[in-house]
Amino acid sequence: MKPNLGYYVQKINDIVKNTEAIGEEMHPCYEEIRQAIDKEELAAISDERRAEIVTIFKEGTNQYTAMQQTVSTLRPPARVMGIHKKFERAYTEYVQGCEEMITSLETGIDVAAFDRAEIKQDTATDAISFSIQRMTSLLLKK
Repeated sequence: MKPNLGYYVQKINDIVKNTEAIGEEMHPCYEEIRQAIDKEELAAISDERRAEIVTIFKEGTNQYTAMQQTVSTLRPPARVMGIHKKFERAYTEYVQGCEEMITSLETGIDVAAFDRAEIKQDTATDAISFSIQRMTSLLLKK
């Protein structure tokens, strides 16, 4: 059975839009931690606030995990199979980076682990963006 191109494109589009929306919701919390690290003012973030941020990050990451599972079940058209696999790997790495960031905040603020998680997320985001651009160009070529 041939994969449904319209369904595939719509699902990928939905995943990208939802990922961006969730990221925008969590971004102020990320910035709060990042600023505290950069200004060396970690004590300014109370344990209660840190716990709130961890909860927000966990909720967002749970949504990412659900979308990652959707990505892995999609049947891409043959011409984008390889780039879909790259997208899938990058999305998985992104989710892992989010989980690592949560871990870096659960019992205090582990700056080194937070920084590693941030780099992992940034690298994965670049790969996701590349994959989406590549898929788009391949799918638009007839």
